[in-house]
Amino acid sequence: MKLKNYIIHSQGLIYDAANAAVEEAIAYYTSLCPLANGNWLAVWQCGRDKHSPDNTLRLGRSIDGAKSWQRLEVTLNRQFQQVQGSFLSGEMVEVSPGRILLFATWVDRSVPERPLFNPETEGILPTRILVCESIDEGNHWSDWSEVETAQRTGCAITGPIIQWPDGVIGCCFESFKEYDDFTKVDQMTWMVLSDDQGKTFSEPILVATDPKQEQYYWDQRICPWGETGYLAMFWTHSRSQSKDLHVHLVKGQRGVPNRTAPSITCIPGQIAACCAAADNRIVAFVVNRDRPGTMTLWQSDDEGSSWPEHARVVVHVHDEQAAITQGLTNIDFASFWDDMGKWSFGHPALRPLENGWLVAWYAGSPTRMSIHCAHVK
Repeated sequence: MKLKNYIIHSQGLIYDAANAAVEEAIAYYTSLCPLANGNWLAVWQCGRDKHSPDNTLRLGRSIDGAKSWQRLEVTLNRQFQQVQGSFLSGEMVEVSPGRILLFATWVDRSVPERPLFNPETEGILPTRILVCESIDEGNHWSDWSEVETAQRTGCAITGPIIQWPDGVIGCCFESFKEYDDFTKVDQMTWMVLSDDQGKTFSEPILVATDPKQEQYYWDQRICPWGETGYLAMFWTHSRSQSKDLHVHLVKGQRGVPNRTAPSITCIPGQIAACCAAADNRIVAFVVNRDRPGTMTLWQSDDEGSSWPEHARVVVHVHDEQAAITQGLTNIDFASFWDDMGKWSFGHPALRPLENGWLVAWYAGSPTRMSIHCAHVK
């Protein structure tokens, strides 16, 4: 199979934070949702800082094939069960024409002075996975309900809501431990399935974990692979070596717990958003926080065994200006979490367009971060 000679066709902004109010100056955690009528929706986290206790989600819409975007004047309720919270991320899927589900990672902010991460325990604030729906392209949303995670803690959505040809959807997340928990970390990645358009969900199904907890498989990004299969790519961090490893990959079947360790790829970087092309190539949009930082589109024509450098396209080059204390090696894990809250670019999103791909990411200065996009054809 011949790899494509992709070029950057155009670039733009989904959300420009340059002149935004201070409480909306930081935009990040990007996602994209194509609609059956040809329009697009986008959602991102927004606030005065990364992980502020009052951070919320903002939405945008495109009615011209993702060429231009308008922000929706939507205010989502940050309270759940009468507890004040903030949002980490949002992901949308159109489960039937005109019916859109919005999934969100909600964080308990009842003690607002507590940071997201506790360096003493290596736990995070309590979280919930919530879902609401819209029938008018995102102008109005229902009340939140909860997606059960079988009492697993520290849960956060990781990447798009996947949808197979038969309409089954999957919400992917990872579990960690909570803020005051001094027990050993047990990091795992999961998927819950729904065959009734999000009315009910299955028990969590394992996607990846290291039984020894020497490697963490973070920020899984999953796409459908065939009629009922999936591909998952991971930001892989080695606790035993105190460094990030290359991106890892899993090929699995929905509904079947995966007991096979992810395989390493040749792709350097962290989060890798993946999609399967019509000709069975795998395309991955990857953030690499080496210096200089890059957002790069990679492709493979052998089910992920190889990712030729000559076929990659560097979409964005970033000069990180945040006061980062950690590099890619000799990482102090407690300080590493603090740095994750400072990075001023990343979080790739990838969706197919006619004859190409729509990619999105956040980038800017430590005080102003916008949501960028590009058409790669």
